[in-house]
Amino acid sequence: MAADNGGPGAKKSAFDYDFAVIGGGSGGMAAAKEAAKLGARVVLFDYVKPSPRGTKWGLGGTCVNVGCVPKKLMHHAGLIGVSLHDAPSYGWQVPAEGLEFQWDALKANVQGHVKLLNLSYKGGLAGANVTYINGLAKFVDAHTISYIRRFKEKEPAETLTAEKILIAVGGRPYVPKDVPGAVEHSITSDDIFSLRQAPGKTLCVGAGYIALECAGFLNEVGFDTTIAVRSRLLRGFDEDCADKIGEIMHAGGNKFLFGVTPKSISKLESGKLEVTLQSTKGEPDIIDQFDTVLYATGRYADTAGLNLEAAGVTADASGKFVSPDGTESTNVPHIFAVGDVLAGRMELTPVAIDAGEKLARRLFAGSTKRLDYDLVPTTIFTPTEYGVCGLSEADAIARHGADAVETFLWQWTSLEVQAAHRLKHPSIRENEIDYQPANSMCKLVCLKAEKNRVIGFHFVGLNAGEVTQGIAIAMRCGATKEDFDDTIGIHPTDAEAFTTMEVTRADVKEPGDWTAAAGCGGGKCG
Repeated sequence: MAADNGGPGAKKSAFDYDFAVIGGGSGGMAAAKEAAKLGARVVLFDYVKPSPRGTKWGLGGTCVNVGCVPKKLMHHAGLIGVSLHDAPSYGWQVPAEGLEFQWDALKANVQGHVKLLNLSYKGGLAGANVTYINGLAKFVDAHTISYIRRFKEKEPAETLTAEKILIAVGGRPYVPKDVPGAVEHSITSDDIFSLRQAPGKTLCVGAGYIALECAGFLNEVGFDTTIAVRSRLLRGFDEDCADKIGEIMHAGGNKFLFGVTPKSISKLESGKLEVTLQSTKGEPDIIDQFDTVLYATGRYADTAGLNLEAAGVTADASGKFVSPDGTESTNVPHIFAVGDVLAGRMELTPVAIDAGEKLARRLFAGSTKRLDYDLVPTTIFTPTEYGVCGLSEADAIARHGADAVETFLWQWTSLEVQAAHRLKHPSIRENEIDYQPANSMCKLVCLKAEKNRVIGFHFVGLNAGEVTQGIAIAMRCGATKEDFDDTIGIHPTDAEAFTTMEVTRADVKEPGDWTAAAGCGGGKCG
């Protein structure tokens, strides 16, 4: 298929297209549309290979179909569930038997919204004059791509050529093949958001943000949920914040099994899944039955089927590309990569989008601007969210030395949660006044030599994503601790706490040293 080369005066090209994009996720679409806007002839390929459980989806990649969007919607469903426990304290009379949750209704609403987005993305590509091919693509040589169209898998492959090529195929969840029954009987985040039957009693395997997010909303809507953790929660994130997330989730009813990994999964005649968990500490195996086992132990780059060798492109052992100049380039000068296939990059939709757009401007508009991969904000949508921008306390010390870093920290209970007298989950509640722990904490990691410039922002609390986005802008402007101190807080809010922080790491000898005894949430009442 050749692109329209324009009128009689159009510049002739030896290639069918100026720019070919393999992958219709966030980064690929952003790059394709930006390049087309700048006058390039662009073709974009997208093809969804079913998950091992047979789950399929539409255009838009992981984020819109099996990631950020359905995750956030189900997170919201969980928050509504939690609010029902608070409702009587705020005058709303909830029936003693509670309200009925219907998985099918939630799933239908979420999938309906996702499908609307799929349609809008197709329209967006067409409106941007990007040729969209729903086909599975791979390299024939460094400038030639072969592809098989969806629904025409038995027909011969077609080919086209492009001057420049972008690889943006993203990643897929990893399920270990050496655990008997794992591939056959478990699901992943590719499946949970469109699961036909209610998940029921669920085992989430993993301790990263995907495992905790899924376990969080499943528990909040009422499913018995256990999390199997090999070592520690949220490795790579700030340890205090990870511990706080674990504490809050446990108080809300999530069950944690630390120091275990699945040994085998078998399906019983009843349809239940019997899981044997082996201890990493030499303790006896744990055997339990679940309705659903969800694996969330990592992701791999989906590059194995691209025939990279034919194009001369090299990838590391994980299938990712190591950029030789720290941008989005590969070892082949005219072949690029964005998103989750780049080694050492944060696997985030906004990062892929910004990288894709900036790459297109460099290739087709003469821009020299590159994405700054430092100070990238993100948020984990656990029941109580965790927003972060910059370095964890441990990473700051490793990079700059303990004497060069000052850390300020504080924890409290949000005003609206305080007033609701939120109790721990009945399964762990010791008495009728066994309240949930402080649900909010903040931490600023500062560099002393630069007037305590804030190099790490951490917030566990309600609407952490909204708070973190604003703070990230201030950090890019070089905000110092004094700037935070001189800012008037909005009262009474949780975010107000960042304007009144006084307790440093050196002041903390026990939890009470950095925990508010009372007050108006995150602020001072007098």
